[in-house]
Amino acid sequence: MLQGKSFLVALYCIVRCILYPGTKIVIASGTKGQAANIITQKIVDFYDQSPAVRYEIGNKKDNIKTSVNEARVDFKGGSHIYAATSGESSRGLRCNILICDEHRLIKKDTLDKILKPMLNVYRQPPYLSLPEYKDYPKEENKQIYMSSAWYKSHWIYQEFKDYITKMASLDSKYFAVALPYQLSIASGLLSQSAIDAERTSDTFDQTTFDMEYEAVFVGENDKAYFKLDPLNKTRTVSKTFRPPTDQEFVENKNRSKPRPLSNFKRVDKVNEIRIVALDIALMGGNKLVKNDTSAFTLMRLLREGDEYKRQVVYLESIQDSISSENLAIRLKQLYYDFEADYVVMDANGNGLGVFDACTTVLTDRERDVEYPAWACINDDETNDRTKTRGLKCVYTVKANAAFNHEIAVSLKNVIETGKLQLPMNDIQKREELQEDKEYRKLPAEEQIKVLYPYVQATALVNELVNLEYTVRTGYIKIYEVGTTTKDRYSSIAYCNYYANELEKELKEEASNNYAYFML
Repeated sequence: MLQGKSFLVALYCIVRCILYPGTKIVIASGTKGQAANIITQKIVDFYDQSPAVRYEIGNKKDNIKTSVNEARVDFKGGSHIYAATSGESSRGLRCNILICDEHRLIKKDTLDKILKPMLNVYRQPPYLSLPEYKDYPKEENKQIYMSSAWYKSHWIYQEFKDYITKMASLDSKYFAVALPYQLSIASGLLSQSAIDAERTSDTFDQTTFDMEYEAVFVGENDKAYFKLDPLNKTRTVSKTFRPPTDQEFVENKNRSKPRPLSNFKRVDKVNEIRIVALDIALMGGNKLVKNDTSAFTLMRLLREGDEYKRQVVYLESIQDSISSENLAIRLKQLYYDFEADYVVMDANGNGLGVFDACTTVLTDRERDVEYPAWACINDDETNDRTKTRGLKCVYTVKANAAFNHEIAVSLKNVIETGKLQLPMNDIQKREELQEDKEYRKLPAEEQIKVLYPYVQATALVNELVNLEYTVRTGYIKIYEVGTTTKDRYSSIAYCNYYANELEKELKEEASNNYAYFML
């Protein structure tokens, strides 16, 4: 990723349009807002700062349009720069230079069928009409692609390799380069302290850093059990759950007429089941324990015949050390905020302490709420041990080799069959939200909250493809390597396991109903 990329692109566009009158440039990206940024931000800055640019463009109001729906620049010499979205609405545009910004967000089919055909017209400078230039070669149109690195399974990786191969064969029409963050530091556009802060942040993710800063395309580990391409295909959820903050909860509770806070109000209570799963770690903030966090997964089970499609709508990780009671309180907050039906959690080791806390009446001092005691659904011995008679909503798991094998196999199965849906990629979601006026008005911290589930889903995918596996005595064992984690994996695997149990009940019910009908 080169800091200042938009600046260089804007400069190139201006110089080209001035030196080659009649040039038409189209800037395309995954969203029109992203494509328009080069015009609305960089080219406008050039106009304001440079008398020469102002002379070539003329009246700013007439010749520079900066709305999302119409972003363009017209030059006196007949050159034009347009911002276009990568979709059907751009059909029919023609250009001499096609610039695809963040082209990893553009579908290959869209590029081939809509964007590249824009280049089917050559520039026609006046000198070509002179007799002495009648056999002069046509000026070739150009394609320029820019993006952060991405996953190796994406089409841009193969395209990048093809360009390198053609460039290495001394074909002067092709040029490819990767520009990591060190170039930005050397150019004074980025500081080493900013990189150091990124590396040491609680939310640091090596895979994302490699792609965004190191310009490295990432693929799954050779020993990975979960493969990247099927995982990326699951990322179709465009609306996620947003739990209220403690402040929002208290302010709403004190209203004369409290309003529903959930942005995922339940409509169909018959064909939808909601689950909150928790993988427990209490030492996340300990500097000696780098790969230990508590991870929540919030999943909707949507009935389709005698099966459930699993839709993950929220993920949360707790990086800091936390007590069993406070973790139990956060679990109960999410359960009631989400209007969930069941909780799935580990009841071994640290998990047993959190489960015990859940079986008591807990007081949430931040929200001034008293949560009732819970009880176990599937283990009466556990209930007898705690002497609880609370709400039966907790499904406890106690892992062993056979159980760990089953959750790994079943999670891989729902990924590859498309039964699991995850939040869409956070970078794509961010670009999509840039065209939402209400989102752009939000303070920065609120924008971060909106994107949080998508960022967590990306972290989950990166975690899954970096986990390795081995087979022992017929069982698959998933394990982390180095500083990688598997907390998000465990959480979603527990959630999916219980979804399978509920699906078995659904199939048995359907089978019994069919048998009754036949009788």
